[in-house]
Amino acid sequence: MSRLNRMSEAFKSVSIGIKAFLHRQRWKEALIFSCFVLLSFGFWVLQSLQGEYETDLSIPIRYVNVPAYLTFDSELPKSIDLHVRDKGSALLNYSVEKRMRTINIDLSKLSTDKNEYVVGTQFLQSEIQKLLLATTKLYSFRPQRLTLNYGLRSSKDVPVMFDGEVQTPGGFLLSGDISTMPAMVTIYGSQKTLDTINCVKTVHVEVKKAKKTITKDVALKSIPGVTMHTESVSVIIPVEEYTEKSIDIPVRITGVPDIYTVRTFPQSVTVSCNIPISKFKELTQELVAVDLPFKMLEENVSGTLNVDLSSKPKWVKSYSIAPKRIEFLLEVKGNVK
Repeated sequence: MSRLNRMSEAFKSVSIGIKAFLHRQRWKEALIFSCFVLLSFGFWVLQSLQGEYETDLSIPIRYVNVPAYLTFDSELPKSIDLHVRDKGSALLNYSVEKRMRTINIDLSKLSTDKNEYVVGTQFLQSEIQKLLLATTKLYSFRPQRLTLNYGLRSSKDVPVMFDGEVQTPGGFLLSGDISTMPAMVTIYGSQKTLDTINCVKTVHVEVKKAKKTITKDVALKSIPGVTMHTESVSVIIPVEEYTEKSIDIPVRITGVPDIYTVRTFPQSVTVSCNIPISKFKELTQELVAVDLPFKMLEENVSGTLNVDLSSKPKWVKSYSIAPKRIEFLLEVKGNVK
């Protein structure tokens, strides 16, 4: 018998066993009993929900428009605890539907001439009643008033640094430095903390397959004990299609004493630069230089030198030089005594 046939026979045997069990009288009686138990439980729950109960609830507090230049002497209260009474169905509604929202306390008008702000009982009670059902009786709440002690923070302007990775497909590269707007942000905190901070970084960002300049809002990394006047900055990532341009650059020896004449072979090298298409016409001999100090010749006994660019535009990301080594001849001028 094949494996498939054995599995089929086993399935049939199990099916027959299940059917026989369900047709037994005891199973039917147990099923009927269970249904009555469930119905009884449902009626009991409905009856219970009609009764009134007392319970404790908690309402979160949210502080909005907090001036960044203020610091609070202690941790601000995060919630208000209530003692209420209502029907069970109403109390269940608070947890099932998450009806308890937040009490918003606006701190935008805190005066710098004072160091204390009091949120009174009347205001809190009014805000609590807005969040309760009409049938809910408020017996008590605590704290009944909020006293917020605050003071001015020290401030410091620091640069923003981009933290991330930018990947470009073939033929595309960064055409300049990644910048942010604003480039500087004001941070607030204790003077001791501010003295340890030299910059603020963005959250880590990964950009893949960038084929054009990208501008995006990026959040700043939070720093414990420090607030900032802005939570995010605009990051500008300049990306452009690249091409190659080759130019001949003369090799120059700098700092040659008057008694010497220096000849190089060849007298120029070919520099192939990988540059943005928009800079193709801008790249000229005046922007690229191959300058070798005379000291290199004095210290060299082989008669050949490695050459490299001594200056180039920032937007030249990569380049190659041919030939990479040149020969030189150092001659003493005949008319020098």
